[in-house]
Amino acid sequence: MSIPTVAIGALGGTIASTSNAHDGSEIVPTLSAERLAAAVPGLEELAEVRAETLAQLPSPSLDEPTVMRALRWAQAAVDAGAVGVVLTQGTDTLEESAYLLDLFWDRPEPLVVTGAMRSPQAAGADGPANLLTAVRCALAPASRGRGVLVAFDDEIHQARWVAKTDSMSTSAFRSPVFGPIGRCVEAEIVYGVTAGRPAPLPPPQDEGADPRVPLLATYLGDDGHVLDALSPAGIQGVVIAGFGAGHVSAAMAEAVGRKSSELPVVFASRTGSGPTGRAMYGYPGSEIDLLARGAIGAGWLSPVKARLLLWALLATGPADAARLRAEFAARGTP
Repeated sequence: MSIPTVAIGALGGTIASTSNAHDGSEIVPTLSAERLAAAVPGLEELAEVRAETLAQLPSPSLDEPTVMRALRWAQAAVDAGAVGVVLTQGTDTLEESAYLLDLFWDRPEPLVVTGAMRSPQAAGADGPANLLTAVRCALAPASRGRGVLVAFDDEIHQARWVAKTDSMSTSAFRSPVFGPIGRCVEAEIVYGVTAGRPAPLPPPQDEGADPRVPLLATYLGDDGHVLDALSPAGIQGVVIAGFGAGHVSAAMAEAVGRKSSELPVVFASRTGSGPTGRAMYGYPGSEIDLLARGAIGAGWLSPVKARLLLWALLATGPADAARLRAEFAARGTP
């Protein structure tokens, strides 16, 4: 009896890292996709695995062009017959990679991202278990139509809401407010919500498109100096991680107004949970004030995901204010 095909693409990260030190320190990505798959007991009984090493990078060295190349590889894998795709990578930027992939993933087949918090040589290495869960997720018929998913520690998360919330724990990934959408229980993928997601964006006409969109976090006493110092000749947009529901100081608000006249400025909440406001506060630097100055609220999107959405929109179309506001309103809402 034939078994389904799953494609596994490896980008590096802790899940693929080994050490030459006697104490297991100083790990670096070295393992291929084939070796990662071979280390998972029982995987060959679930699926025919097509494994390919796409990169061997530490998570902080991933960038948008690399992720977009992985996207095109995953699309080609599905077109070649895979019923689902799994990408492995480092965890530091996993929440960002997964969301960028989700913005453009235009297939009903599942694309599942996973990684590990412990290297393969560490006691209690979590990579094999996470990879096995990810493959099961990619195979599950109930995973179809859900876009890009993150499988970690036996939980399934939507790419749009998941975040790395702990620097060391094997249960580092959470979805603040909304929680995971599914779990792997006794080898079965179980979902608690129905499938649904925003429509994918069209692919960039220029495969090399890479808009420069910095992310600035506001802070106590922020006077807008850093924002003013950003030259519109060198960037295409900017995202502000604001206090509370997206607030900034009165001085920073003036800078936001000046910058909004030159290019798109998005404000998000740096709190880690909850949306930007729309109509509660009216002081200088409040959400009402920033909206009046031309800035765009990120809604429920975290600052890093608001930055990726702005990057994606600028890579696929004009920086039209009405278009950007409409997309953030739609994609920043549960």
